[in-house]
Amino acid sequence: MAELLTPESLIAFLTLTTLEIVLGIDNIVFISILAGKLPEEQRPKAMRLGLSFAMIMRVLLLLGISWIMGLTSTLFELFNHAFSGKDLILLGGGLFLIGKATHEIHDKLEGPPPEEKRMLRNVAHSLSAILIQILLLDLVFSIDSVITAVGMAEHVEIMIAAVVVAILVMMIAANAVSGFVQRHPTVKMLALAFLLLIGVMLTAEGFGKHIERGYIYFAMGFSLVVELMNMRVRKLRTAGA
Repeated sequence: MAELLTPESLIAFLTLTTLEIVLGIDNIVFISILAGKLPEEQRPKAMRLGLSFAMIMRVLLLLGISWIMGLTSTLFELFNHAFSGKDLILLGGGLFLIGKATHEIHDKLEGPPPEEKRMLRNVAHSLSAILIQILLLDLVFSIDSVITAVGMAEHVEIMIAAVVVAILVMMIAANAVSGFVQRHPTVKMLALAFLLLIGVMLTAEGFGKHIERGYIYFAMGFSLVVELMNMRVRKLRTAGA
């Protein structure tokens, strides 16, 4: 216990908690997009369950830390690249995110035919169907989050504590973030573009092409700042009219 209370451990805990919160914002945004397809009274429940799934999944993965570390061993070679279990998970998760983002962007821009829309309202947008999609998204983000935690802290207790605190903070902020996204369709489209970007990054890393996350987060942050400025300009024009 004493070694968990050292300055190094406390710094690792605070740093990892902050990083998990920053990385978790993506999770909140994408969960809110999926929850937005449900009736308004069901959205808070879907958000709470989605973030609870994320916390449980990350804690379970951290408890299986030895398995996570073993994912880096080579399973096979293809196209002069040695694929490990971690590579396959990143590759599969990246392709899933690309496919999901593409489908959602198409749905927002084109929309299904009227008769298909009536069927989707009853089937694809049910609470259980949305929760399954949230669970898959949580799995992708949890794998990436846990691998990041493994690289930053030495003790699994610190990793679990940081993840739990980060998820609790995300739960408190979830409704505000979700409401903001639902009120601004352009932000929702920007979030889907971010999802597509992250999917490309994970796919590239699955093929052994490392992309510095700083570049990705800078691009996302810059785009968000530009969109916030556009929203401010539109608000001023509306007030002036």
